[in-house]
Amino acid sequence: MNSILLEAGNVYEDFEVETNVLFFKVGNHDLVIFHGRNYNIKKRMSAEQLDRLLKSSSYFHVQGGVYVNLKKISSIEDDCIYFGEKGGYAKRVRIPKRKQESIRQLLGGMVS
Repeated sequence: MNSILLEAGNVYEDFEVETNVLFFKVGNHDLVIFHGRNYNIKKRMSAEQLDRLLKSSSYFHVQGGVYVNLKKISSIEDDCIYFGEKGGYAKRVRIPKRKQESIRQLLGGMVS
């Protein structure tokens, strides 16, 4: 039980933006909400950190303040990007059709 709590604590303290995060949303006052497989983390970032994150080639802007991790996309269906398994509890983000085509081109047809 302690190892599970320690592991959960490490996720919040030591998460890697490029490897652990499925997508993130930029809010007001440089607050960024990172969405992982089974967690959400809110974090304030400096203007420099946020600028570096937004320019990262790992992330693609889909709408508003939402950016998806291209490396974590498992499929694109029904106007949604899915991360991992599909189903009732699947992590997904709705995206416009024109963005779907852009992502498919970037990924070279690796996702359906």
